Amino acid sequence: MVVQQHGRPGDSAGVPARRVAAAVAVASLVAGVSGCGGGAEAGDRNADPTQAVREAPDRLVREGSSRARTAMEMASGGTRVTIEGEGVYDYRKGIGELKVRLPQDAAGAQEHRPITELLAPGALFMKNRGSGVPDDKWVRVDTASLTDGNLVTGGATDPLAAAELLRGARQVTYAGESEIEGTTTRHYRGSIDLTAAARAASRGNEGALAAAAKGFGKEPVLFDVYLDEDGLIRKVRHRFGFANGPQKKEVASTTLLYGFGKTVQVRLPDKKDIFSGRVAEK
Repeated sequence: MVVQQHGRPGDSAGVPARRVAAAVAVASLVAGVSGCGGGAEAGDRNADPTQAVREAPDRLVREGSSRARTAMEMASGGTRVTIEGEGVYDYRKGIGELKVRLPQDAAGAQEHRPITELLAPGALFMKNRGSGVPDDKWVRVDTASLTDGNLVTGGATDPLAAAELLRGARQVTYAGESEIEGTTTRHYRGSIDLTAAARAASRGNEGALAAAAKGFGKEPVLFDVYLDEDGLIRKVRHRFGFANGPQKKEVASTTLLYGFGKTVQVRLPDKKDIFSGRVAEK
């Protein structure tokens, strides 16, 4: 295993793209439930809303790390389910770990083991996901091979990707102050230009966001983001819409960030621990 650590600033082989749909059962669930740089930060009331929002990803990287809670709400044909996750993220390395919990009965069973997801630049590793995969093996997916860039497929949006979408913020307006879990924040809303976000993304995320720009096409991606007085994202919510046959799917992805700057330890799988066989669809 490779151990990567990060604290506060100043502290001393995979599955072919054609099999991705089979590898990621959450994708079946979706179908089945049918300009950065210096400047004023969010605490400055005179800051330009668009500038404050677009700078938020860089502020996260400077802070270094956080804990995260995620929720993916999917609606289709009057049915709504929510997939929840919780974990940690290192924004400088672009790596994180989430435990993702499928909703009861969402895949035709009463209970489901949590899926462990490791997020890395250009890759998603999953354990406890995919029929026929040994319990001690990981499934690896190239996020640039997914038509949504893994913004919704894995059941949780990568926290850094969720932030980097804001680099493509457009038509940003200030919506007033809001309290997020005891912290006063400034609430902004607007829309995302996915192509612009992909062009401005950090190395490792540009391919996935470029795939998302193609996959979502002209469907609007709307957002609400809540920044604290230091410009840190406390909550960001994206709303995705895409066609699935005659029906339109709606997915809302919410990411809550807290516990900033604490040491994060994430272990990425060795090559020998990655499953190389065919993943059967459940």
